[in-house]
Amino acid sequence: MTHKSNPSHSQELTPKIHPELTPSLEELEREERRLVFRQFTHDDAWALGSLLVGMARERQAPVAIDIHRAGQQLFHAALPGSTPDNDAWIERKRRVVERYGSASYLVGARFRAKGTTFEESSRLDPDTYAAHGGSFPITVEGVGVIGAVTVSGLPQLQDHRFVVEALEEFLGKDR
Repeated sequence: MTHKSNPSHSQELTPKIHPELTPSLEELEREERRLVFRQFTHDDAWALGSLLVGMARERQAPVAIDIHRAGQQLFHAALPGSTPDNDAWIERKRRVVERYGSASYLVGARFRAKGTTFEESSRLDPDTYAAHGGSFPITVEGVGVIGAVTVSGLPQLQDHRFVVEALEEFLGKDR
């Protein structure tokens, strides 16, 4: 897979992000501590996925949306303008969440904070793993990370913020 096939993602493997717009590691870690579920059922997956679809339709965002729990796909939607490449990005970003237990954007940011990139230093196949924004862990109180909600189709920070916004609304959390 080449990165040139999806114009919504930068041509570089780990694009440089404008510093004023980039959230700090502390901000990203706070999001994860705050956005935790008491439980996460099939009905929750449907409701969260439907919320994301509604937000995307309202904004005419050309995204694909995916929710996985314990290795099972519970929700998937591909909106107008999304492509099969978005599904490939979803899989790669979700694998990062599954492996690291953190948001794909946060994992990439941790590597960048060390002066390197995920692709250079993780020793993982970039065709299988992508530490790009858009996949966020589904964490259940007292259990831990049980899955991921993932969006692909926008620039990586926008994908990340889109998921966070939906989780905040779904969980009734203040930003």
